[in-house]
Amino acid sequence: MMAGPVVIVGAGHAGFQLAASLRQAGFKEPIYLINDEAHLPYQRPPLSKAYLKGTGGPDSLMFRPAKFYADQNIDLIADHAVSIDRAARKLKLASGTSLDYGHLVLATGARNRLLDIPNANLPDVRYLRILDDSEDMRKRLASSKHVVVIGAGFIGLEFAATARIKGLEVDVLELASRVMARAVTAEVSEYFQRQHTAAGIRIHLGVQATAIEVENGKVSGVSLSDGCHIPVDLVVVGVGVLPNVELAGEAGLPVASGIIVNEHLLTADPDISAIGDCALFESPRFGGSLRLESVQNATDHARCVAARLVGDDKPYDGHPWFWSDQGDDKLQMVGLTTGYDRVVLRGDPAQKAFSAFCYRGDKLVGIESVNRAGDHMFGRRLLVAGGSITAEQAADQHFDLKKALG
Repeated sequence: MMAGPVVIVGAGHAGFQLAASLRQAGFKEPIYLINDEAHLPYQRPPLSKAYLKGTGGPDSLMFRPAKFYADQNIDLIADHAVSIDRAARKLKLASGTSLDYGHLVLATGARNRLLDIPNANLPDVRYLRILDDSEDMRKRLASSKHVVVIGAGFIGLEFAATARIKGLEVDVLELASRVMARAVTAEVSEYFQRQHTAAGIRIHLGVQATAIEVENGKVSGVSLSDGCHIPVDLVVVGVGVLPNVELAGEAGLPVASGIIVNEHLLTADPDISAIGDCALFESPRFGGSLRLESVQNATDHARCVAARLVGDDKPYDGHPWFWSDQGDDKLQMVGLTTGYDRVVLRGDPAQKAFSAFCYRGDKLVGIESVNRAGDHMFGRRLLVAGGSITAEQAADQHFDLKKALG
């Protein structure tokens, strides 16, 4: 078991889970969890889904109440990390305090990619990433009439569906030729585009915003690359994120599209790990390096590092899964479908319940399920075990998936 304090930078899903897992595993040394938000550590996914729709307070999102941290002897510090002195093994905080560490874990997450067009910095141009964003958006949804959502990824479409349910006029702009193009198959994209269109959301594909128009200091419209103009009073941007690598990079650690770590989630410095959205990790299971943005990735990374720090050192071998709630539809994904060359549908999109089984050659590499949780859970069990079923079996509604699990 490692000696000395563990200092964790970032109190999102990865940071919180690491602190909790260390204590569950019997780790007795001090744990410092650096939290740069004015809230107890909380769940992120509901911010663009249930929380945005509802009326519950922030307490409904918290992982644990304040008493948990005191009971578990986890020192939750409201501060911001500014630099790492690797030679002295010290972390300097914005308050001027320095913390000694036996092991430092960077769980610094990611931040929104900002829109770079005229007037994009106006108060009525909003992003959704943290609890304060969601709180602000709730108020704006109540007072706005027409919103343009820039970006038809998960966050953009989740927000668009909620805004429409709340009665706003909604236009979604997407530069790609289909919604969620980087994340899902064409079959799933087409289904969700139909669903959102049927709900009254206008989706504009192959266009981008070129300017935000202003009247009396407030947003009045958005100009598009095809010459169109949409009058609006709110703009919400969801054009991806950038990993927070600066703290690591300034300390001389290798960074690229993430903080570079090996299959054990260690950086080039054996006293520093990186986990969650910020980590670009070697994956023996998938080959090459990956950076994933998901609750599963964050929590499984944390458990892997916690195990290493108490003496159970194994390579990270998690299997990715994701989900998105849009309107009445639940999309669940398992596996990485990069490079798939064949899609087989199980179920019927017309019945609003189907799965897209994705193959690379003869091998099943991922499943995207719409309102079919059973297929998703089957995929999680099968793919983790390295199993597969044939495309013919996947398409055959009479084939019993359970038989493939043995």
